[in-house]
Amino acid sequence: MDADEKYMREALKQAGKAGALMEVPIGCVIVHEDTIIGRGYNRRNTDKSTLAHAEITAIKRAAKKLGDWRLEDCTIYITLEPCPMCAGAIVQARIPRCVIGCMNPKAGCAGSVTNLLEMKGFNHQVEVRRDVLQEECSGLLTAFFRELRVRDAERKRLRKEAESAN
Repeated sequence: MDADEKYMREALKQAGKAGALMEVPIGCVIVHEDTIIGRGYNRRNTDKSTLAHAEITAIKRAAKKLGDWRLEDCTIYITLEPCPMCAGAIVQARIPRCVIGCMNPKAGCAGSVTNLLEMKGFNHQVEVRRDVLQEECSGLLTAFFRELRVRDAERKRLRKEAESAN
């Protein structure tokens, strides 16, 4: 197993924490000198915050650990291609390398919808590696949304039963 797979497995563990909270299972770790210095997982519903994305949490923790907002010697590992906000934060934090588990064709900004990470117009570009442990990362999301649809259908069924009983 190469280092990218090793750290993506750590990001998958973070995604599992999000899933345990019934959040979309997205996880992230930031590595500096072969040590994880920031971890995060999706907590938008739990925290009632648009900003509670895995990447934002991990970036905050890594910056605190290094004592600098510039994360110039780090690699960020994310189970799902970052959204516009998170891609922008990665560029702003000067993170030189981003490893992505699976792509996000509806909202991804590392090549799917647009590519903020490698955009030449910015003062910082990010080297991107895509599809590391792609099957595991996308499988976790697929299973989550399948379970969500089943739960929603069951809620609707129970609601209809209750309404017809009244």
